[in-house]
Amino acid sequence: MIQERGSSVSLTAQRAVTRALQVLMLLIFAVGVSYGNSGVAVNAAVGLLVTLLPAVIERRYEFTMHVGIVLWITVAMFLHALGTLPLPGLDFLSAYTAVWWWDHMTHALSSSLVAGAAYAVTRTFQVRTANINMPPKFMFAYLLLFVMAFGVLWELLEFYISVAARVFGTAEVLTQYGLDDTVLDLCYNTLGGLLVAAFGTAHLTGLSADLAERLEGRSPNR
Repeated sequence: MIQERGSSVSLTAQRAVTRALQVLMLLIFAVGVSYGNSGVAVNAAVGLLVTLLPAVIERRYEFTMHVGIVLWITVAMFLHALGTLPLPGLDFLSAYTAVWWWDHMTHALSSSLVAGAAYAVTRTFQVRTANINMPPKFMFAYLLLFVMAFGVLWELLEFYISVAARVFGTAEVLTQYGLDDTVLDLCYNTLGGLLVAAFGTAHLTGLSADLAERLEGRSPNR
């Protein structure tokens, strides 16, 4: 189990913010359902479920994730869900369409989560086995390439969901706004991965070590 560091006040505050954001996502989901807006409802529901995964992992595997990382995940999911909510007085435009930097912010934040998860998992296996050895420079390049590849797959997913929505006449849960938007999304995805590769890996080392210890404890051969 991860030993959380920091003052009890800061940890309590982070937990309170996490719970408040989860409640707000539940309200966003309710708004989407009440107004028949499937895009808002689906994005809020998926985001809320993602934020609940750490609690599920804790109950299932007795592994407690640091509250700061849970807050990181929750903020990313909340901002995405909030961005799909129609803004009053703007002809039902959402933050994604009315605020030019919103999409860039959420892409950078979401890609930082992808990079963080990739680092934690890769570092876990690196700690557990001598067959995997990634020097810092190689890890840096690996994280960037991983995030860029994931970003391309996500853009393809957005494109085909938009195509399917037009073909079947359903609401677009994810929307692609053209080639320029795709290129910018990929750039900000890379920025998020770059920030984690350059500055965030030190904060994820403890998580990787705890994951490795947990796997060692559950391994039948050890």
